[in-house]
Amino acid sequence: MAGLKGCSSALALDPPALHPPPRRGPRTPGLRRTQPGLSKSCRGTFRSPRPFPKSGQADGAGEESLHLDIQKLKEKRDLLDKEIVQLISEGYSVDELEDHISQLHEYNDIKDVGQMLLGKLATIRGVTTKELYPEFGLDVND
Repeated sequence: MAGLKGCSSALALDPPALHPPPRRGPRTPGLRRTQPGLSKSCRGTFRSPRPFPKSGQADGAGEESLHLDIQKLKEKRDLLDKEIVQLISEGYSVDELEDHISQLHEYNDIKDVGQMLLGKLATIRGVTTKELYPEFGLDVND
């Protein structure tokens, strides 16, 4: 009974017909539950998410692909390092950029709240949010 943790041995051995069916709550229209038991994805054989080399592809080809990926990443890193040096030479500082990013996050949070309030007001009035924009002096492209 090691695989039946939490079940009494009597329940594990009794045929299902002797147990009352489980109680279910109200059904939600449009939603169906899957059949009891294992889902289709659990019935098949295990497939690793890691890709395997194609048949006929030698291990060396996979290793060569990894080396190519590493080379591309190193080139991208070098390009980003050059951009950083250029930004610093133009007078930008990391602290200034971090502060700017922080302010952008705060702006986006405030804008999200404004959009939410416009949506609620539009629902109350029975109009679209787009129809409220002129009333508040907003541009539809904002």
